[in-house]
Amino acid sequence: MNYVLFNCEKKYVKKFINFSKKLYKKYNNENSNELKSLLLGKHPLCKYFKLYKFLIYEKNKVVGRFAITIYPNDDTAYIGFFECINDNEVAKFIFDTANKFAKENNYKRIVGPVDASFWLKYRLKINMFDKAPYTGEPYNKDYYYKMFLDNNYKVIEHYTSNIYEHIDNNYENEFYSNRYNSFIEKEYKIESPNMDEFERILKELYSLLTKLYSDFPIYKHLSEEDFINIFKEYKKIMNPEMIKLAYYNNKMVGFYISVPNYNNLVYNINIINLIKILKIKNKPKEYVMLYMGVDQEHRGLGKAIVYSIMTELMKSKLPSIGALARDGKVTQNYVEELIKDRYEYVLLERKLND
Repeated sequence: MNYVLFNCEKKYVKKFINFSKKLYKKYNNENSNELKSLLLGKHPLCKYFKLYKFLIYEKNKVVGRFAITIYPNDDTAYIGFFECINDNEVAKFIFDTANKFAKENNYKRIVGPVDASFWLKYRLKINMFDKAPYTGEPYNKDYYYKMFLDNNYKVIEHYTSNIYEHIDNNYENEFYSNRYNSFIEKEYKIESPNMDEFERILKELYSLLTKLYSDFPIYKHLSEEDFINIFKEYKKIMNPEMIKLAYYNNKMVGFYISVPNYNNLVYNINIINLIKILKIKNKPKEYVMLYMGVDQEHRGLGKAIVYSIMTELMKSKLPSIGALARDGKVTQNYVEELIKDRYEYVLLERKLND
């Protein structure tokens, strides 16, 4: 086995992208255009980090790939874009190569999987591989978890996505409705956005998100301009009634952002998929609750915002997925009686003094 550490050579960029397409013939949750821009250093986030890209070969055939991301003034190296055939020897070669590279460059640990940035994709899926990936889900092969553990990685964070059944018209939750009413009486506003003002809303979200997420593992700051540039495309796949923004004294203090579940259609844009996306947007079968946050000075507001979302789901009679809540966060157990099952994800670490 051997590896190629490449820069922007077109043939290697193409092989890097195509390898995952061959692995995931049924479900591919990778955005090829976004990945290409990252590999070529053209993505808006590339200014924040350096990406070292590796292809693994056995007998002139690509059998694995990964990248190491490094940030200024950070003694952690991040392993991401990890893909590997189902072969333990290949996996060992990948992790040993990453380990050697990080040690030689004086990094103290490797954390992953992190695909370049907190703002793009991170975490490893560890259960429920029988279901099609939902929109926004970190998706990978079911054997990757064991590969990480077998190569001296340990779990440092655990996350869950709750699968909620549809809310029946007869369902009542007095606690949540009372919480909603109490905040409305205090002159809070919880409302869906005017999508014509989407860029202004993104600016407000940026201010609140950077405040709320700054203590998250692997969080890295980015500018308002880059935030807007990355997330402005979400407007095309959102239905405003399933977005709730909370204001107090005309200042955004909370948010709940959902999208219809397009599965992996949004990562593979072509004419056929665009037609499918439009049909799903107009008539969703399920929603994915992607992001939620409440300013800590307004405790209890989260349940009020959730209630406003619940009323919308009750109208539509649709199920939903509460995506990627970190262990210990109150959002992990909202409306617990409606949870049918849970997806699980982890973030892992390998210390380099092992």
